[in-house]
Amino acid sequence: MNNTFQVAVNWYDFETYNDIGYIEYYIEEKKAAIFLKSEQAKKSVTDFLAKSLTLQIPHKTMHDFTSITINPLDNLDNFKLALTRLWEHTNVYVNWSRPVDYVIEHMD
Repeated sequence: MNNTFQVAVNWYDFETYNDIGYIEYYIEEKKAAIFLKSEQAKKSVTDFLAKSLTLQIPHKTMHDFTSITINPLDNLDNFKLALTRLWEHTNVYVNWSRPVDYVIEHMD
């Protein structure tokens, strides 16, 4: 388990409200696997993680930002940072507080 990072995610559309799954990041392989029912959601996340991402990162104050460009799959820190922007690009919500073990146990 120390070679992987897992986080619970949800994807909703107007007809489906129960697509709950998780994303698993393989640290050494620098790859991610998306476990959701929706093929559309999986593709959106896969496409998002495959592209470089430019972010504004705050520092000491809310007026002190630095622009950085990351590749989400390059390392665990980049992956976690990219997840903070996942919802606005894919409609897949990262549920940081939901235990992944619970999600896996209750997936259909």
